[in-house]
Amino acid sequence: MAFNRRNRLKDGNSSNSGPKRALLLVLVSVSAVLALTFLLKQRIKLGSLPSSSSPSYTSVGIEDDSNLVQLDPSFKPELPKQNDLSLSLELRNRLPPRNTDLFPSLAKDHIKIVLYVHNRPKYLDIVVKSLSQVDGIGETLLIVSHDGYFPEMDKIIQGIRFCQVKQIYAPYSPHLFPYSFPGVSPGDCRDKDNPLEKNCRGNTDQYGNHRSPRIVSLKHHWWWMMNTIWDGLPETHNFNGHILFIEEDHFILPNAYRNLQLLVELKPKKCPECYAANLAPSDVKSRGEGWESLIAERMGNIGYTFNRTVWRKIHAKAKEFCNFDEYNWDITMWSTVYPSFGTSVYTLRGSRSSAVHFGKCGLHQGQDAASACVDDGELKFQVEEADQVCNINPDWSVHFFKRQSGYQAGFKGWGGWGDERDRRLCLSFAYIYHQHHSHQ
Repeated sequence: MAFNRRNRLKDGNSSNSGPKRALLLVLVSVSAVLALTFLLKQRIKLGSLPSSSSPSYTSVGIEDDSNLVQLDPSFKPELPKQNDLSLSLELRNRLPPRNTDLFPSLAKDHIKIVLYVHNRPKYLDIVVKSLSQVDGIGETLLIVSHDGYFPEMDKIIQGIRFCQVKQIYAPYSPHLFPYSFPGVSPGDCRDKDNPLEKNCRGNTDQYGNHRSPRIVSLKHHWWWMMNTIWDGLPETHNFNGHILFIEEDHFILPNAYRNLQLLVELKPKKCPECYAANLAPSDVKSRGEGWESLIAERMGNIGYTFNRTVWRKIHAKAKEFCNFDEYNWDITMWSTVYPSFGTSVYTLRGSRSSAVHFGKCGLHQGQDAASACVDDGELKFQVEEADQVCNINPDWSVHFFKRQSGYQAGFKGWGGWGDERDRRLCLSFAYIYHQHHSHQ
């Protein structure tokens, strides 16, 4: 999501975080050892596990569309040298889904769900509780993608028992590297430092600001997650169905999954030009029109769902995505990627929302009860009877919104993404599951 678009946020002082970081490293290292032991016992064949001295991604092989992957052979991807925390989390990414004893199989027509999160446990707890009430949730796999490692967030996901669940952690999240890139590196310029006067390193954005790891993590996480979900996991690499993406401040209504299944079924018949299906309007403040019709409009960022064909089109625009001076992934997509497709990028949805955005805080806030911005944990909307069951009629016609306000081609971006190191790391994520790479 795009928050505080005009305000540049500064990184907090982390000088007192040493003991906490040490404890965290011990905890995660122990979990990594347990993960590795489990994998060896189960003999899961995912290729060779990375060693601490030579980590590597093993391509899981994309048999159905490998010929459609567009890569620049002249680009040589580079990844930062990993620390122990990063390596231990990468090992955890290889664990199989949990709760297979409770849900031994997935429905044939299931839509996988990806929930991507940072560090807002108050928000996450609300979202998880809403997901537990979704009709059909036990038929599918929930993948939770973490931007960094935060014990309270991890504990909430570990407590899920209502479906199969798998956790993945962005191993190159700036939050995992307190003393080196992609975190804060010694000698990095800050804010509007003059490199010549300060003898520091870094490229400024179009507004003269140097990189902030806290801000660039938004775009890095989303892009790493997309590449990993579609091309890097054994649970998804041969999956040709649709995948739903939601965030930690999206309340999911009970009928969301059934509505989405119907939308995916209707999309090729009712709206063949639609790229995706959405659970909510592109206007985050709207709960829908309430009409007796389907809606086709610009793709929103709440509960968006698409298939591998669409992902290939997005992946082919890696350079456009990674070189655009904008730290928000969604504004980058609206302003440069979608317009480059050459046609209107419509999404299909119902006229009544099946997901609600409730986050009111700014970037990476809402970590505790005092600042959670969810009215002391109580949401200000009610789940009505119409939200309990599928409320889309397959006989409805489609109403097109062809001219809508919002970010479009020509917008130059809010900045925050001017450092060449961020752009190169971003572009490297598009290559990691398709060819060999080096470490810095």
